[in-house]
Amino acid sequence: MVKAVIFDIGNVLIEWQPERYYDTVMPVAEREAMFAEVDLHGMNDVVDRGGDFRGTIYDWAERYPRWRDAIRRWHDDWIEMARPAIPHSVRLMKALQARGVPVYALTNFGIGSFDYATGFYPFLTEFDRAYISGHMGVIKPEGRIYEMVEEDCGFSGAELLFTDDRADNIGAAHLRGWKTHLFTGPDGWANRLVDEGLLTEQEAI
Repeated sequence: MVKAVIFDIGNVLIEWQPERYYDTVMPVAEREAMFAEVDLHGMNDVVDRGGDFRGTIYDWAERYPRWRDAIRRWHDDWIEMARPAIPHSVRLMKALQARGVPVYALTNFGIGSFDYATGFYPFLTEFDRAYISGHMGVIKPEGRIYEMVEEDCGFSGAELLFTDDRADNIGAAHLRGWKTHLFTGPDGWANRLVDEGLLTEQEAI
């Protein structure tokens, strides 16, 4: 029996598309060259493990003078990469809570970037428990992060239903016995919540 539902945030509750943003501020060929040369997602992992939001990105930018200004945009224009919200997913979160189902977040998110995001998306402050990788010092899909969630909430994997847009994150949770759903859009997630008996079809609209 599911006793708590766990949402990833990026591309589940909020779109997270850095490449799409960069394609609006520089030629696609330049963006492709920059991403090929600079491990920007690796840089973001440092932030997600608890690295200083601005300091990490600005330090990274200094390593690549050709791309310095563009890399700094990862901090300066961050909210442009993390938008818009996915309204149906937010409604599902609130519908579960209205039914008394605890809703948690489990997200790879930096300390500073998460605090910044809450100013734009107030619902990020409304989880019953929020497991933010920056505060935990470990990121998905490393097994320890799932273990830490279990230790904190007191539920076993079989009592948790987790959705994430990345197959590797889902796979790691599945290995711990969690119930999982690979998020490809809110409609499929809504159907899964109905199938689990957590929401009615009307509540899941």
